[in-house]
Amino acid sequence: MSKRILIIGAGPGGLASAMLLAQAGLNVTVVEKQPRVGGRTSPIEGDGYRFDLGPTFFLYPQILDEIFAACGRDLRREVPMKQLDPQYRLIFGAGGELLCTPDVERMVAEIAKIAPHDAPQFRRFMAYNRVKLEKFAPCLQAPFLGWTSLFQMRLVKVLPYLKPWKSLHAELAGYFKDPRLQLAFTFQSKYLGMSPFQCPSLFSILSFLEYEHGIFHPIGGCNALTAGMARVATELGAQIRLNEPVEEILFNGRRAVGVRTAQGEHRADAVVVNADFGHAMTTLIPNRLRRKWTDETLARKRFSCSTFMLYLGIEGRYDQLQHHNIYIARDYRQNLDDIENRHVLTEDPSFYVENPCRTDETLAPAGRSTLYVLLPVSHQHPNIDWGKERDRYRQVTLRQLKKIGLDDLERRIRFERIVTPADWKRKVGIYKGATFNLAHNLGQMLHFRPQNRFEEFERMYLVGGGTHPGSGLPVIFESAKISSRLLLEDFGVTPLL
Repeated sequence: MSKRILIIGAGPGGLASAMLLAQAGLNVTVVEKQPRVGGRTSPIEGDGYRFDLGPTFFLYPQILDEIFAACGRDLRREVPMKQLDPQYRLIFGAGGELLCTPDVERMVAEIAKIAPHDAPQFRRFMAYNRVKLEKFAPCLQAPFLGWTSLFQMRLVKVLPYLKPWKSLHAELAGYFKDPRLQLAFTFQSKYLGMSPFQCPSLFSILSFLEYEHGIFHPIGGCNALTAGMARVATELGAQIRLNEPVEEILFNGRRAVGVRTAQGEHRADAVVVNADFGHAMTTLIPNRLRRKWTDETLARKRFSCSTFMLYLGIEGRYDQLQHHNIYIARDYRQNLDDIENRHVLTEDPSFYVENPCRTDETLAPAGRSTLYVLLPVSHQHPNIDWGKERDRYRQVTLRQLKKIGLDDLERRIRFERIVTPADWKRKVGIYKGATFNLAHNLGQMLHFRPQNRFEEFERMYLVGGGTHPGSGLPVIFESAKISSRLLLEDFGVTPLL
């Protein structure tokens, strides 16, 4: 009889693991508390409008391509997608804008419009980061299971590129003198929920990835990716049980042996945890059983920012907007300090707007459109009472949106959903409402992060943003490859990847 594997959570990491493990011949069951798959990559629907709950940028599809190919499938056939060009519009509160494109010559010309002397530096930035990614990629693809992992040759080779003494912002200041360009190539640290002034310089590879490999829109939204993954996993033999929250992980001594839900106990030979790491630790495993990742330890860790969200169904179209639009506040540094250190709400926040119907008309009724609005804010903190701030900050958001030409927005809203950090914590099950999980400072990366073969318990494995390599869809898929490989090796099965 094949080994029984229980996966907690049908998010992107859990579904990728389900595909790989089912294809390898294991008996896989995924238990999901929500009524649909996807976790933070699931849809919101209402009145004919459809939104992504969380991620809207799909970068570096090569990793998911590999997972589908290992399962005998073609990602682009299963989930049609379009590459965006322009990939986004940057609007600077300090003045000026950039229409960012993966076409290098056009991008150089765009930069020259606002900072002629900096334009040639774009090619130098791309060339250097191309080598950096090539050197560092093997580190992202391998587990870090202890101190000895740090001395492996693959990491030694990349040390000259890590520059741990430098922040991401300081790294980009070595290429571009114009402060707006420094921000244009560092705001991507927000994908990790971090400030570019604190984020390690390593992560200049994020903006490089956008320009080198493109930004894609899956038709139907990023939720179409997880829907497609669930479909393939089921066809490969995995069982997905929805509306079944896990109440407790079961142990025999220090070995994970299954889970308990309201429907009963599910026994397994191994447990894969795809739930939010902090939430899973503090709700599914008694504190007395944890030796390293106790409640007290988690409380001392640094966590990412959160997000304040508006999902708006609109009468008519806003075709003057690009698919992705990012407004960077005039005092960006103060904005970030308010989020990460002071834990207060800023009155001139940066924000992001997705206008996906420009690319994909399936997301709204004919003649209508959707707007996805995100403002980075502090994770849950006593300084902010979202019961009082929710409606006020909605008005702050609508006022900010006028800065990119959406003067008549409020009268055109036909559907609306608001999600605050309190909602992320209470309704979605995210520790502190920190939507990008544990922060990615150097003390919480590689072997300092919770390990893929979880160090606390036998036969327990982690996937998702809380383990190595970290947050963001591409690296979450990489975590699924790493953890599935470790699990299969532990059971004497040849890994697919």
